[in-house]
Amino acid sequence: MMTIKSLDPGRCGLLVVDIQERMMRVVAGREEVVRNAVLLIKTARELGLPMVATTQYAARIGALLPEIVAEMAEVKPLDKLEFGCFNNEAAAASVKSYPAIDTWIVCGVETHICIYQTIMGGINAGYAMWLPADAASSRATTNHETGLARIRQIGGVVANTEMIIYELLGKAGTPTFKTLLPFLK
Repeated sequence: MMTIKSLDPGRCGLLVVDIQERMMRVVAGREEVVRNAVLLIKTARELGLPMVATTQYAARIGALLPEIVAEMAEVKPLDKLEFGCFNNEAAAASVKSYPAIDTWIVCGVETHICIYQTIMGGINAGYAMWLPADAASSRATTNHETGLARIRQIGGVVANTEMIIYELLGKAGTPTFKTLLPFLK
């Protein structure tokens, strides 16, 4: 019988990929992606999960959205030209600087490019990679769906934001659960 490993907050990190001003203007389902990314960031902060953020060619595409910056002010985004975070020396080093972390939850854009290549790179580096499908998107819905299918094919776990948060929380009634509950309703 196969054992399914559940998310353990002590072994998980959050990777926020390229949620930038100019890109988000043209991304399908922008509001849902931003809302869920913010919720994941709040959860990561409450649970003490390490966070790494990236921008894709910020000089051209712009800074992270203000809503994202407001939630992760202590995290400086790492700018990259590479599509996959594990192909960028600084981003890969930042991820690897957390030796207790063996699972990365990824949110951002675009699903079929930077998210897919990041998840592939993470899997190849030995990490379990999770994607909340409602905290990622692409300019075209078809590209998002194709990206999700490919991520599943290569061994990434595709779930949704609430599934991931509730699995990380494990139970109701805790101080962390009570802090996050207003945002989960």
